Parts: sequence; C-alpha cells; structure tokens
Amino acid sequence: MNIRTLAVIALSLSCFALSSPAFAQDSTNQSVNATSPDSEPADFNREIYFKNKREFAFDTGFLNNNSPFIFNKLSGDGWYRFQDMPDYTLVPLTLSLRWHLDDIGGPWILRGNTDVTFSGNYTVITRGPESYYASFMLGGRYNFVQPNWRIAPYLEARVGCGFTDAKGPHGVKYAQGQDFAFTFTLGGGLRYNFDPSYSVSAGVAYMHISNLYLSEDAFNYGINVFGPTVGVNIGF
Repeated sequence: MNIRTLAVIALSLSCFALSSPAFAQDSTNQSVNATSPDSEPADFNREIYFKNKREFAFDTGFLNNNSPFIFNKLSGDGWYRFQDMPDYTLVPLTLSLRWHLDDIGGPWILRGNTDVTFSGNYTVITRGPESYYASFMLGGRYNFVQPNWRIAPYLEARVGCGFTDAKGPHGVKYAQGQDFAFTFTLGGGLRYNFDPSYSVSAGVAYMHISNLYLSEDAFNYGINVFGPTVGVNIGF
C-alpha cells in the first residue's frame, strides 16, 4: 500500500467522522422543532355563552313555602306574618327570551357572563284565595362559567306587573286588595349544558306579589313564597 492510497483512506475516514455528528445534530433539531410547548385547551363554553346569543327558556316551580316579606327589615317592619294569613302555593309557568349581553369574562370565581331576560308569566295559585296571576317580567341572570365545566351556577332577579283575581274586595280577609299587582322574583341554581343549543337548570326561587299599597280599600298583605324550580333552555 503506497502513501497515496493511505492518504485517500485517511481523508475518507476524516470526512465520515465529521459528517456523522452533523447528521445527528440535524436529527435532534428536527425533534425539537416538532415538539411545541403545551398550550391551554380550548374552552367549549365560549360556544355556549357569548355576546348576542339568544335563547328560548321555559321555567316552572313549586313555591309552597310561605315566609314574611324578604325585605321587611329594610322597611322597618318585624320579621313576621299575620297570624291568620292564608298559606299560598304558587306554580309559575314562565316563557322567556334570554339575550346574552357579553362574552365570558372576569377573574377566577367571578368568571362568567350576563343575560337579560324578557318573560311572560302565568302563575297557577293552587292554594290560597286567588286562583291565578298573569304578568310580564323583565330581569337578568349572571352565569358563573369556569373553563370547560358543563355545570354553571347562576343568580337571577326579575321584576314585573300583572293581574290576579283579587278576593280582598269581595270580603276575604288577608287576600289581595286589587287585581293589578306587582311582582319580583329572586333565584339561583345550577345550569347543565348538553351542547351549545340545549341545557337544563334546577334551583330555588322566591316570589313576591303585592299591590304596592295602591289599593285604598284594602291593606297590602302580599304573597311571599319560595321553593324549587326547574327549566329548559334552547339556544338559536
């Protein structure tokens, strides 16, 4: 083997030695480039609660627990009901249009969105002197929405006015003093979302009905009841 042959062999081995690490480095670079850092998963609730979403809702309940007026203390009255006042049981049937005012926002436990509610209500009075109360109501609901939770707690309030078949003018003691009466409800509960279009809810609501001292011929006794509620929502 002559010197020229040895030189060719040495040069070939040198080139191979230099090229092998370079190939390994390219392989490493490709692996790094193929691996992206972990990213936060998409929140499917943003397809359920978003600005200008509209929903039809139907709610009902069984409000059979009678109580004093919830704001008695604020008006300076004691926490009591008149001893001989009749007990009421109300079954509200409420059809609503919900309009979401904003997208999901807010910090931590307060994260959520707000919807405004336009409601037509017909309440069957199954216990008490009167037999029905029909009204229009306006209100709002705040939904507490955590990322990718199907269950969302909510708080809501509504106010309205309507008509009942008042029995006070017909001599029934402690009954409602006039047909035209005002109402408000307070409630809260949980909403479960099956998908962006369909959801159900369950909660507790308080309902007040009274004539706001507008009747000159009868005292404003009012109706104050609370109990469980259920509902269904259909988005469009």
